[in-house]
Amino acid sequence: MSKENQQIHTQKDFNDLLNLIQKTRQKAYSHINTALILLYWQIGKHISERVASATWGKSVVTELAKFISHNDPEIKGFSDKNLWRMKQFYETYHENKKLSLLVKDLPWSHNLAIFSRCKTDEEREFYLKISIQEKYSFRELDRQISAGYFERTMLSNVKLSTALRVLPHNLTKTFKDSYVLEFLGLPDSHSESDLKKALVNNMKTFILELGKDFIFVGEEYRLQVGNQDFFIDLLFFHRGLCALVAFELKVGKFKPDYLGQLNFYLEALDRDVKKTHENPSIGVLLCRDKDEEVVEYALSRNMSPALVAEYQLQLPDKKLIQAKLHELLANEPWTDEEEEKL
Repeated sequence: MSKENQQIHTQKDFNDLLNLIQKTRQKAYSHINTALILLYWQIGKHISERVASATWGKSVVTELAKFISHNDPEIKGFSDKNLWRMKQFYETYHENKKLSLLVKDLPWSHNLAIFSRCKTDEEREFYLKISIQEKYSFRELDRQISAGYFERTMLSNVKLSTALRVLPHNLTKTFKDSYVLEFLGLPDSHSESDLKKALVNNMKTFILELGKDFIFVGEEYRLQVGNQDFFIDLLFFHRGLCALVAFELKVGKFKPDYLGQLNFYLEALDRDVKKTHENPSIGVLLCRDKDEEVVEYALSRNMSPALVAEYQLQLPDKKLIQAKLHELLANEPWTDEEEEKL
């Protein structure tokens, strides 16, 4: 065997062993996490039953915390405050089998954020599932709850072109009617160049807002048609849809003629960039504001796969969007499609 081939085999062995270590560590962490969540559940159950039977009061839980700390100082995380949280954890989920099965797949910090900050089982289920699916860090989960991701998803009324409406995919899971870009720190008065630069500089957080199936391809993506060059503001690839997604940025209100430019870009992408196994390219016009009726008229006869969304630069008022959601749920029963969003 030549020296070069030997190096290749050695490198493969190294990679195989590294993958084995990483997988084993992840498996060990998963087992430890499951054991901890089960422990907190059992402690919470014990305290809940004792308090319910009037056997224990608040002072007894405080005494328990002191007892644990005194008899085994190396054990951390069992203060009276945390013990009450374990009680709340158990009481939140013990009557809901479906959710009680999900909690073991997330770290305690994630569970604590979800059961303490979410108001309904529907909201808790939404964040439990999406945290597992998207593998959210705690910081990412915290940001999504603060940004009202659940309420915005339930209230989303994405305006789609005819070509997108006939696709078999449920695109309400992929695209939003409104995107929250508070992390950009832009002033109210900003240019399209400012917006694009800020999005590129904060791409990791922007993809969190878009969804982790989006893969960033490039900014000012060059298209050559005839003897002219054209540039797409931001180009992504979506793994689930297996399609290129072009974002055009507009800092003003939506105008119907914006769609002409976007349609041209989509045609060029499909002819010259799209691979044969990929689906037709999709276009997103991201505007600062839009008139819903104008958008609906503009998209009704548009035959390219396109949609129009707006962006906001501040976190939404959660109380306001929660009130809107409660009003919607009070007036209309949930459809199967709305249930599927969870």
